[in-house]
Amino acid sequence: MPTLFSYCIPYDAGAAPNPYWGVCTLAICKPKIRLAAQVGDWVVGTGSVGSPIGDVSGRVVYAMQVTRKMEMWEYDRWTKECLPEKVPDWHHPDHRRRLGDSLYDFSTHPPRQRQGVHDKGNRARDLSGKFVLLSTHFFYFGDQPKPLPPRLLSIVKQGRGHRSTANAPYIDRFLAWIHALGIRANTLIGKPQIELFADDDSVAKCAAPSTGEGTETHAC
Repeated sequence: MPTLFSYCIPYDAGAAPNPYWGVCTLAICKPKIRLAAQVGDWVVGTGSVGSPIGDVSGRVVYAMQVTRKMEMWEYDRWTKECLPEKVPDWHHPDHRRRLGDSLYDFSTHPPRQRQGVHDKGNRARDLSGKFVLLSTHFFYFGDQPKPLPPRLLSIVKQGRGHRSTANAPYIDRFLAWIHALGIRANTLIGKPQIELFADDDSVAKCAAPSTGEGTETHAC
């Protein structure tokens, strides 16, 4: 049986997860989930009380089934060869290119951090995840998050960390619910909850350094 990982996204900015270009990826933030999740597992991000669009706790921002998992150095090579849109281009007029999550260039040792949504304060935590989770079967709701029915609210994890083994009784019910919504997978239903490039303050939220083990202070 697959594992259902669930956690709270303080601010959804379109970088973690990065739902663009037909593949939803989790390459930065959430290092413990990136280490533990395996192909076939599900990762679900739920909304927060303090979201920029209001209280969206108990709502699903995105859900992805892991269809591929690779080491970060492999992801760097793969994006350069197969999906360069995921490599951040900070000066590109398309905001999706600036949100690229292939932030680390492994052609050097140690890897070089590309200019993007994270700064050097995020480096150690990003790299500690070691892996990137990829999905070609995902649902991204963004600023139109879907409310969970009461029978599934137990999967919600507010605050730091995530839930996984405790979600075992709910995995089948969750999958039945999300597929019963009748929404075509791999379609972006909403847009990110925060416009990351609206001003310097919004960018700073995503580049804020971690304040401790397991702390999630990032907008993305």
